[in-house]
Amino acid sequence: MASTSSLALSQALLSRAISHNGSENQIALPSFSVLKSTSPRTTTFFHCQRSASTNSHSLRPLVRASAVETTDTTTDSTLVDKSVNTIRFLAIDAVEKAKSGHPGLPMGCAPMSHILYDEVMRYNPKNPYWFNRDRFVLSAGHGCMLQYALLHLAGYDSVREEDLKSFRQWGSKTPGHPENFETPGVEVTTGPLGQGIANAVGLALAEKHLAARFNKHDNEIVDHYTYSIIGDGCQMEGITNEVCSLAAHWGLGKLIAFYDDNHISIDGDTEIAFTENVDKRFEALGWHVIWVKNGNNGYDEIRAAIKEAKAVTDKPTLIKVTTTIGYGSPNKANSYSVHGAALGEKEVEATRNNLGWSYEPFQVPEDVKSHWSRHTPEGAALEADWNAKFAAYEKKYPEEAEELKSIISGDLPTGWEKALPVSINFLIISIGVMEMALIYENIFQTYTPESPGDATRNLSQQCLNALAKAVPGFLGGSADLASSNMTLLKAFGDFQNATPEGRNLRFGVREHGMGAICNGVALHSPGFIPYCATFFVFTDYMRAAMRISALSEAGVIYVMTHDSIGLGEDGPTHQPVEHLSSFRAMPNIMMFRPADGNETAGAYKIAVTRRNTPSVLALSRQKLPQLPGTSIENVERGGYTISDNSTGNKPDVILIGTGSELEIAAQAGEELRKEGKTVRVVSFVCWELFDEQTDEYKESVLPSEVSARVSIEAGSTFGWGKIVGGRGKSIGIDSFGASAPAGKLYKEFGITVEAVVAAAKSLI
Repeated sequence: MASTSSLALSQALLSRAISHNGSENQIALPSFSVLKSTSPRTTTFFHCQRSASTNSHSLRPLVRASAVETTDTTTDSTLVDKSVNTIRFLAIDAVEKAKSGHPGLPMGCAPMSHILYDEVMRYNPKNPYWFNRDRFVLSAGHGCMLQYALLHLAGYDSVREEDLKSFRQWGSKTPGHPENFETPGVEVTTGPLGQGIANAVGLALAEKHLAARFNKHDNEIVDHYTYSIIGDGCQMEGITNEVCSLAAHWGLGKLIAFYDDNHISIDGDTEIAFTENVDKRFEALGWHVIWVKNGNNGYDEIRAAIKEAKAVTDKPTLIKVTTTIGYGSPNKANSYSVHGAALGEKEVEATRNNLGWSYEPFQVPEDVKSHWSRHTPEGAALEADWNAKFAAYEKKYPEEAEELKSIISGDLPTGWEKALPVSINFLIISIGVMEMALIYENIFQTYTPESPGDATRNLSQQCLNALAKAVPGFLGGSADLASSNMTLLKAFGDFQNATPEGRNLRFGVREHGMGAICNGVALHSPGFIPYCATFFVFTDYMRAAMRISALSEAGVIYVMTHDSIGLGEDGPTHQPVEHLSSFRAMPNIMMFRPADGNETAGAYKIAVTRRNTPSVLALSRQKLPQLPGTSIENVERGGYTISDNSTGNKPDVILIGTGSELEIAAQAGEELRKEGKTVRVVSFVCWELFDEQTDEYKESVLPSEVSARVSIEAGSTFGWGKIVGGRGKSIGIDSFGASAPAGKLYKEFGITVEAVVAAAKSLI
């Protein structure tokens, strides 16, 4: 019998999802009355092996003969055929009704996905957020009607018949690509090719990490697989190679990817641009590779391949499944014309005749419906069994259970925020006569102007290490720049194949893959808070993943150092200029540029709590002073006053700065005050947070009747017009940087106190 706390954990996760995705009648609460499955599933398996041939596009005989294991099959082949065709025609009908979509992939991938969802995967349709479910990622997201059809058949309340009929329409739960924030049962948002398999690597990483940390010899509380379907387009994208290299390096044995080997892309046959041997490439990366030559109706080959893949535990598996895109369409199958457009009324009718399908559009045959209906009680039983297992775990291992619950639920430990900010003092303690030892002491205090100045990348490192000790799901790493980004967690080891409990992720020089993997980690469980780091300019390599973070509401923390020309001699290739503006233009992402220790700690405090919004922290390489007037608490306002000698909310001029230039604004303010001017100096650490404030608060910081405003930031002036107004002036850099010491660059580009003072005087 599951304990009250373990049941509450499942219910809490579901309630959280209900509040985010809609009303409770859209996601029914699971019943825990069913204690076990009534009919265990068995299948006929035989072994299959990839071909040794180097021609990846030919149909090839297997190297070794199939060794058939005789067991009872769960479902007779006739019903499987009907079920597979149900998936095909649900996709065909939805695309046809919408007059938009991609029917070819669902028609070709229906057999492998049927086997996966109906016979292999463990899930609870009535609680899509059950923790120990298997995860599925459709990396080839354009074929999303495949997943919607599967969720519908399996009994997910998020995809009812009316949802299929409103495919790709305004407000529907079945958008044109899978979106985790719209459709419960969809794990991640896919569409940009390669992102999905990268997310799948992140999901599998999360499972391996949690299993290493929390599983016990007598209770494996974390035990699930990650499955993904990838297409030729995913294989062509460079991100796939980045993440699949890491998946093999990390030994993610519970990651199984199905490669839909159909040889067709939008422009035609893949022979025109993609002729490499994918099998050999994945073998070289370190994957186990299996080839299923008949993906159209070779059900036993697919079953055997999955069985073989699950038996290989030390590396991920690629199952290459040769399919026919648009299978069953007499005139469009195996052609690009079925990839991204509706079949058309005549071809739909021809396909129905060809496959002997006499049912009405969107109709699920009763025997198919009855067959799939068992997943509701079986799923409830799986979750109930796991809840009982967790109750036993919690009783025997209460401390570990508490940490795991925090990661599963997203509930942060009480008092976690007291870890911020942290000043590291070294205490020397005499031991004996000759020996000395250095001991770290964490002093929980705010920074003051008397505190030593430091680069915000170093202050960030203090925050990262403090948070890792306080927050169980906090982990991350850098793209081969940990010693420069200052992102190493000193109290925790590396996540490696042999040490998956480690919390330092070594991504190597793979920025794009790094960001997308972190999205998968963040979306695995609400309490995972992944961070990743590189130089700010190299967000150019990972922007697609960062955009998906924002779209899919994955609260990744992007730690971006070397944030301006202040990095100096490395020159314009490494000096970001337009980057701040570009992220401020991106929806649902917070762009922080802290000026000192208090603002750095405040930025992390917000980033940790905003789990549905990613954050970017732009951090300095150069030392900065701890400024008077900054505070952790005021960061949540986005923009706030750090000094002001005016009265009645009517300063002569308002000076606005961010990051390293807030110091320049403050110094300029002092110079102007010496001349009798009333000056307000404002930190604009995060535009997005300022936009959230009330009109009254905004007016208290930037009074509308004060038009004399000057901004200063060592980046593009693009966008500052909305802050300083039509009369104001923006000091910045609207060209590329140069190679020179930082001080020289600031002087030559006019990022100086003198420039601010002159601009202010011209406005007063």
